[in-house]
Amino acid sequence: MDKNYNIEHIVEVARNAMEDKKAENVKVIYIGEISTVADYFVICSASNASQLEAIVDNVSESLAKESVFSKKLEGNRNSGWILMDYGDVVVHVFLREDREFYNLERIWRDGKFV
Repeated sequence: MDKNYNIEHIVEVARNAMEDKKAENVKVIYIGEISTVADYFVICSASNASQLEAIVDNVSESLAKESVFSKKLEGNRNSGWILMDYGDVVVHVFLREDREFYNLERIWRDGKFV
């Protein structure tokens, strides 16, 4: 597999794992042309801390089955936001209120929503 397929596959696995746990407002933003931070952000909201943790666990487990592991994890269920760094793909799971506050979609509006 070439690198682009792998990245897109990681994005799809992460998105599906979020949706399996009933994540809200799942968005994928391609930022590869405007940033060196990553190629994609995969963002979703959770209605409570338990759901946030379940989403993060499911994303982690689903990607581990694909032999893809997070390089870094920031935040926890009490912080209202967890970031999972997979290199070219960064996964953000927010509680609703925290997502509205940080508003990554506005900050990265020059990216392409896919």
